[in-house]
Amino acid sequence: MSAARNILAIDQGTTSTRAMVFTVDGEVVASAQRELSQHFPASAWVEHDPEEIWQSTLDVCRQALRDSGPVAAIGITNQRETSLVWDRQSGAVIYPAIVWQDRRTAPHCAHLKRAGHAALFTRKTGLLLDPYFSGTKVAWILDNVAGARERANQGQLAFGTVDSFLIWRLTGGAVHATDATNASRTLMFDIHRQRWDEELLRILDVPSSMLPQVHDCAADYGATRADILGVSIPILGVAGDQQAAAIGQACFVPGMIKSTYGTGCFALMNTGAQVVQSHHGLLSTVAYRIAGRTSYALEGSIFSAGSSVQWLRDALGIIDNAAATEPLARSLDSVDGNRPAGNGGVYLVPAFVGLGAPHWDPNARGAVFGLNRDSGVAHFARAALESVCYQTYDLLQAMAADSAVAVASLRVDGGMVANDWLLQFLCDILDCPVARPQVLETTAMGAASLAALQLGEHTSLGAMGDHWRHDRTFTVRMSAASRGELLRGWHAAIGCVTMPNR
Repeated sequence: MSAARNILAIDQGTTSTRAMVFTVDGEVVASAQRELSQHFPASAWVEHDPEEIWQSTLDVCRQALRDSGPVAAIGITNQRETSLVWDRQSGAVIYPAIVWQDRRTAPHCAHLKRAGHAALFTRKTGLLLDPYFSGTKVAWILDNVAGARERANQGQLAFGTVDSFLIWRLTGGAVHATDATNASRTLMFDIHRQRWDEELLRILDVPSSMLPQVHDCAADYGATRADILGVSIPILGVAGDQQAAAIGQACFVPGMIKSTYGTGCFALMNTGAQVVQSHHGLLSTVAYRIAGRTSYALEGSIFSAGSSVQWLRDALGIIDNAAATEPLARSLDSVDGNRPAGNGGVYLVPAFVGLGAPHWDPNARGAVFGLNRDSGVAHFARAALESVCYQTYDLLQAMAADSAVAVASLRVDGGMVANDWLLQFLCDILDCPVARPQVLETTAMGAASLAALQLGEHTSLGAMGDHWRHDRTFTVRMSAASRGELLRGWHAAIGCVTMPNR
């Protein structure tokens, strides 16, 4: 196959920016990655430098292209709810990117709830009124940057999630667009009618002139300006990171579930053409829109997964790297695999930026429970890994209740799933098989697959799914009694940080 049929995938994530070149069969040809700085200007505020996002994207793309040679198209995937506002003439961003983890708009969300708008937003968008989503972030920028609201009302400013920002920059300002999955995460998009909603925009006080055009996930998003990457390359696929991962995991059949373990953890269950409204704290969202046909999903969002391990490394300084958590956790394993005593009764509730699904408590804060004189570094490492599994359990229980479909198996991806101990514990707590693919970076693969579909290299979703490759399936070893004991400890711990008037 000619290298010119390869696809460049841009995966702009929360903690790093990655570029990967894939063949249309899903094989990795080249890869480059840069870590992204995290900024915390106030309690529960999280920001990124837009110019660092842009420069890191240029750097990794140029390196990957040097290593791979020519490509036929670009696919983009991104951290979804992170919000930027820029000047339409100069392209200059008027405020740092407000990251999806940021909780500064919790008072605004509370105000909208008191005003009786919560049910309307959920009915139209499938989302909850929570600072996680983009809408209140945009409103905050307009209200807190001098002159921003006046400029927005005059049509001078543009809003975008990271995909829109990158498309704008890559095309030299020629294209202001997003896809249906990213649009569905803004609190401003009616997922049933598949369009921006004027009523919601009025409530949020966001001018419609700021918004990008919404395309299918596989579509023509313009081409890069030739001087940016050395050649003009068409941008043919876009999806938010979690939807791209579901595509990369070939979750095309209703009932299939994938869970991605990166900075946060995000589980998506394909619900097909049906929007399933959750009664258990999950989100209804767009899974993908291809050839004008929309498939939906139930989603559960955990705000702290890999970031809990980062906390051990960066804030506590008790590990040198994420890989160190596996031998530490394993060192506490009981000789009798049916006994949960290895965790020493220590539980971490990683509510560093509040709690996501199914609790949705923006005011909750992290806590460690069960410490005693014997608790040490290994207990902290194990508690951090276990917390990811317990939170996934809560999500999948909610999914089963909302969909009336029992979880038969789970496909996992993301950087954390290289940890065998983590996946075995996850499998044991969920009481179901956990399958890991050969290519762990399924988010980037999903973006590349969308571009290949638009390019005509794939004839259907089924053909895309044929390229999914299995690495290992973990099977249940833990007894029901041990599982129950561990979960009772977890639910007691999380109840302490979510209880009223704590």
